[in-house]
Amino acid sequence: MYIKEIDQTFFEEIKRMLGEVFGAPPWNEDWSDEKQLDNYLRDLTEVRGSLVYGLFDGDLLAGVSVGKIKHWCGGTEYFIEELCLRAEYQGRGVGKEFFSLIEAELKKRGINTVFLMTDRNMPAYGFYKKLGFDELTELASFFKTF
Repeated sequence: MYIKEIDQTFFEEIKRMLGEVFGAPPWNEDWSDEKQLDNYLRDLTEVRGSLVYGLFDGDLLAGVSVGKIKHWCGGTEYFIEELCLRAEYQGRGVGKEFFSLIEAELKKRGINTVFLMTDRNMPAYGFYKKLGFDELTELASFFKTF
C-alpha cells in the first residue's frame, strides 16, 4: 500500500467512498442527496491549501484523507476534515498505516501538527487516541439550527 497526493480527477471516486463509508454504521449519515454531497466535497477540495491524500492498494483507492493546510501562529498544520477507509480495509491496522504514511509526507513539507475533530461516541475517537492524539478539552464546538 502507498499514498499519494490526489487531485480533482479522483473527485467522483472520493465522493462515492464518502457516501458509502459514512452512510453505513456506525455513522449512518444520509448522503442520499448527491448534489449536497457534491457541494460538501467541493467545499473541502476547492479551497486554497486543500490537501488530499489517497491510500492505494495497487490501483484501488482504499482510503482518503481530505484536508487543508492551515497557517497558524504556532506554525503550519494539516486540518483533516474527512478521513476514511473502504469498509473492507477497516479494523485491520490499515488506518494506522495510512496515518503513518500521512505523517511522513507532512514531515517532508515541514508540517508537524495535525488537527481534526470527531464525535466522542464514534469508534474514530478511540482510533485517534490510540494514534497518540491529544484531546483539546478547553475547546468547545457550537452549532445552532434555526
